[in-house]
Amino acid sequence: MLAILALGACGASPPGSAPDTAASTAAPASMMTTAQAPTMARYDGYGDMRFGMDEASFRAAWKGQLQGQLQGQDSRVCFYLWPKSVKVPADFAFMFEHGEFVRYDVATTKQTAPGGGKVGMSAARIHALYPDVTEQPHKYETGGKYLRVENPDGTGVLVFEVGANGKVSRWRAGVQPQVDYVEGCS
Repeated sequence: MLAILALGACGASPPGSAPDTAASTAAPASMMTTAQAPTMARYDGYGDMRFGMDEASFRAAWKGQLQGQLQGQDSRVCFYLWPKSVKVPADFAFMFEHGEFVRYDVATTKQTAPGGGKVGMSAARIHALYPDVTEQPHKYETGGKYLRVENPDGTGVLVFEVGANGKVSRWRAGVQPQVDYVEGCS
């Protein structure tokens, strides 16, 4: 009981103030088990940012500095933004396609997925955390695979990339079809 009260007493910081920490705000009880740390990661977005938001609304909800890298002549069709504090954009970034927030990618142990998955966990542990995992072979890594978890209420998908070593190397959350893109914006 004391642990539950202590968890509830933790203050939430604005999304932009500590973007690369996993314990900035508590997730709804339906997304957590008693062993999970609070997380801003959600099936339907990240913190106050929800899939489908336009870039301006996303930036307003983020309340922090973001960097971006536009690529190619159609760079506004699909692009990524990431918190200024993130040193390697591939570690934690938000994907936008056709002006809407559609996905975020994580390749660091600092973030915890809804339901408790993390980079470095074994595929067996992901299967234990998420009872309805589907597996697909990895597009590039022999012996690797994608573990796909759909939100029970239908508002998003998690995809864990598992290497030939059986460990999660990265994960992403988003909407279809973008969550299934294996090369970022393609």
